[in-house]
Amino acid sequence: MDYEKQNGKSSEAAKEDVLILAIESSCDETAAAVVRNGREVLSNVISSQIDLHTLYGGVVPELASRKHIEKINQVIGQALKDASVGLSDITAIGVTYGPGLVGALLVGVAEAKAIAFARGLPLIGVHHIEGHICANFIEHRELEPPFLCLVVSGGHTHLVKMEDYGKFEILGRTRDDAAGEAFDKVARAIGLGYPGGPKIDRVSKEGNPRAIAFPQAHIDGCPYDFSFSGLKSAVLNYLNHAQMMGQEVNQADVAASFQSAAVEALVSRAMLAVEEFGAKQIVLAGGVACNLALRREMEEACRARGCRLYYPSPIFCTDNAAMIGVAAYYEYRNGVRAGWDLNAVPNLKLGER
Repeated sequence: MDYEKQNGKSSEAAKEDVLILAIESSCDETAAAVVRNGREVLSNVISSQIDLHTLYGGVVPELASRKHIEKINQVIGQALKDASVGLSDITAIGVTYGPGLVGALLVGVAEAKAIAFARGLPLIGVHHIEGHICANFIEHRELEPPFLCLVVSGGHTHLVKMEDYGKFEILGRTRDDAAGEAFDKVARAIGLGYPGGPKIDRVSKEGNPRAIAFPQAHIDGCPYDFSFSGLKSAVLNYLNHAQMMGQEVNQADVAASFQSAAVEALVSRAMLAVEEFGAKQIVLAGGVACNLALRREMEEACRARGCRLYYPSPIFCTDNAAMIGVAAYYEYRNGVRAGWDLNAVPNLKLGER
């Protein structure tokens, strides 16, 4: 696709800004965005595959990779068009290179390397979770590190201290299932289907969160770590027992009770960190940051402790390229550059380079 011909040239004034063309393809969204100076989103295009993967009850990696190949040029072209810029205006290319599905990541990395090489532009590899954290900078211009961050997504649950741009200290993480993964599995078990998080959040409004006492895991010597496998198993055991006894299951009560236990586990650990470190600001990040119960409980807990809570709008909580562009900008500003050997790293740890 001839992006220059399609989009034309922008003014000389635009060239004074740092414009990042960002690409995200870590799972089942093909996304591209143009971000100016780390805080201003000029465009944010997302091609979702939810309808496709809903047919299978979850993400099918091979299908996700194929769909990325089909859509990636389209979303990049649209992102440039929406931002009214051409590739000659772009300062650098940012791309998610991990963690995620290896085949899906490779599509985005290959595309970013090709554009950067052809145009002679700097290439910046971005950690997907760092992108989620940086999504908070888009709508909260006053937010600056240091701050605490609770990352809650389908593949990750972390409690993190962001000390500076690009500098992270992990305080706690899940020992097994991520919170979002547990939401999806419980939703499937009670017949809600995929994606589970939004459906449990919606159905829970009709249920009693205290109807069923589901347990929470506590890990000796690691007060900030999480574990959701036991909670998920408790829900499955409850459902199996009810089936064997011929008892009717109230779907809304199960959803609300599960969500209440999961949210309490997340909020309690976050507030423990707030108290220990005397934090005055904490942010939510990741797809589960859309959960209304989590936001409500975090707001109440933060208000009681004099700590300010930040979270992105839903469009910036789920996978998107704007957040990658923000993270790439601060990497660019810190002098971080990737070589042409940049590769997908599906199990990339937070803070690794």
